[in-house]
Parts: sequence; structure tokens; C-alpha cells
Amino acid sequence: MLTQIINARILTPQGWLKDGSVLIRDNKILEVTNCDLAIVGATLIDAKGMYIVPGGVEIHVHGGGGRDFMEGSEDAFRAAIKAHMQHGTTSIFPTLSSSTIPMIRAAAETTEKLMSEPDSPVLGLHLEGHYFNMKMAGGQMPENIKNPDPEEYIPLLEETHCIKRWDAAPELPGAMQFGKYITSKGVLASVGHTQAEFEDIYTGFYAGYTHATHFYNAMPGFHKRREYKYEGTVESIYLMDDMTVEVVADGIHVPPTILRLVHKIKGVEKTALITDALACAASDSKEAFDPRVIIEDGVCKLADRSALAGSIATMDRLIRTMVQKAEIPLEDAVRMASETPARIMGVLDRKGTLERGKDADIIALDRDLNVRAVWAMGKLVEGTNKLF
Repeated sequence: MLTQIINARILTPQGWLKDGSVLIRDNKILEVTNCDLAIVGATLIDAKGMYIVPGGVEIHVHGGGGRDFMEGSEDAFRAAIKAHMQHGTTSIFPTLSSSTIPMIRAAAETTEKLMSEPDSPVLGLHLEGHYFNMKMAGGQMPENIKNPDPEEYIPLLEETHCIKRWDAAPELPGAMQFGKYITSKGVLASVGHTQAEFEDIYTGFYAGYTHATHFYNAMPGFHKRREYKYEGTVESIYLMDDMTVEVVADGIHVPPTILRLVHKIKGVEKTALITDALACAASDSKEAFDPRVIIEDGVCKLADRSALAGSIATMDRLIRTMVQKAEIPLEDAVRMASETPARIMGVLDRKGTLERGKDADIIALDRDLNVRAVWAMGKLVEGTNKLF
């Protein structure tokens, strides 16, 4: 089947194409061109001058549509994934907060089943924890947090093949061994829920920790102890030029001014946008998987208001926040939601940009940056056909 999207403003790796077209055959992009003459035999889709951009690559998301990935069930996974796809996410790495080993095994089994399906949006499992600094637990379940344990993580990585990312605090005993081991297995090691200072980050980087989990959140910045001042995790990460970061770009977890600062210092190619969304995102639900969590002021918090505990954001909101509140150019915001996370997770060969031969993962955005259509692997996502 041949489909042609015409009359579009298309974001390509070389910049914007005005009045161009995208040609799709089955699940692949056949061609991106500045010519929008109709191809004989193609099903024509008139984008009406809207923005046509790559689908979002979500590398940190806990749930949506009223369901949480910690439930581990196929039903929960499908509901959450469907909810986020309707808002522009076309590739997803389901994320578990600090969990027990049985919970991880259940989620891994479901992830592997979904990954094996044709044209699946699921690209792997992300474990956020449970090897974190207890003092920086934030919204994580404290009863699950501990130091890295090779008797847990080695068997897990030996018996599964879907874990693509695992976050830990590098200052913990055993964290360097953990970082070296998981990266030897092709798993991205990320710094999170940490009190690391420069030496920890520097040593950790060379042990494999090349990414930072929800940058600025659950990590200290510049601070004092008695009369002396010390760099925080934030400044230490800025000093590591090759370290990538992700930000919860809902405008609440990180204020727009700081989003602008991250963009200025780390740049587009080192910054990914994430939702860090909980089950209540993209739904009418007012409850999170964790009973301690409340929804207030458009964000998830611990009920005692001691910490943020996740977002209710979706991919389209991240792009709008970056453009409309942080005043970042649209092309940069889109690249940080698609190209950069795809590069970080090693899937840029097939995801993240609109180019010949890549997967047909495409979003249509109107002038107000609302989603008007989403194609995942060339198929129109149910509930997003608002172009017609």
C-alpha cells in the first residue's frame, strides 16, 4: 500500500521542507521530497500546511490511560501504550519505578511478548531503580530501594533480553561494578536519585554511566556544607561534555527558564524530552499506582508534598511546553522528543527522523502544536485522525 502525505511543512535532518510530501509504503518511509505532486496509485493525505514531524521516542514513562507498567500485565501495558500513542508517542520504553525482582520479571515477560509482535512500538524495558540513594528516594517506594546486588542483576540480565536501560546512584557501594556489567550487556546506565558530586560522576562516566535520569530532579545542585561550597550532581553532569540528559518538560518538574538553560548548555543532541508520566496521564483517572501519590497543580506529588512523584504529561505537551513556555525553536523541541532519545537508546538507524528507509513514525501538528494525526509504522493510530 502506497500513501502520500502532501501539502506539508516537513521536518527533515536538513531542516524544514515547505510544501513537501512524504511517501509511505507499508511501514517504511519510501521518500521525503520537496515535490508534492500526487503520485499515481497513492492514497493522498492533505496535511493542509501543518507540521509533519517524526514520532516521539519515549524513554521514561511509567504508565497512562489509568494503568501502570508496574502492574506487569499485558492488559495494563496495552492500555498505557495506546493512551500515549494518541498523543504523539510512536516508540516507547516502558519504565518501572523501584520494584521487586518478581515485579521486574513479570514486566520483562510482558515486554518481550509485545516486542515480538510485528510493528510493535515497544522497544525495550527501562528500570528506574531500585539501586538508589535512600536520601533522594523522592516518589520511589523506599521499601524496594537498596545497594546494587550482583546476585539480582546478573541473573536478570542473563535470563531476559528486553532490559535496555537501568538507572542507579553511582555513589553507592557496588555501583561501579554494576555500571560496568550492565553496559557490557548493551544496557544504558543512567545516573538517578543520587547525591553524587563531581568525583562520583567522573568515575561513573568512565564506568559506563553516560546518561542522567530526569535531570535536575532527585539530584542536588550547587550547595554548602558548613562554610564550604560544593558542586552538585547537576554541575558535575554539565562538566561531562559527552553525558546526555533527559528533562521532564512539563514546565513544572523543571521551570521553563531551566529548560532553556539545559538547551543552551547541553544542546539538542545531548538533551531528550521525557514525560515521566504516571498511570493518570492521558486519562480521567485521579489515582496513581502508588497510594501515597496525589494529583495537584497539573503534576503528581507525594501526599505530604515533600517531593514531586511523576507527571501527567504526554509527548505533545512536552513539545508545546518547550516552544510556548521555554521559547525553544520547534525544530529543536521535536528533535529532543524524537531524534535525540532514539540516538541515546541506539535506535536512530530506524527511528527518530523522517528519512528514506526509516520506520514510518510520523506526527501531524497544527499551528498550535496540537496533535492532528499520528502514524506508527505507517498505520494511522486510532483516535488521531483529526486531519480529515
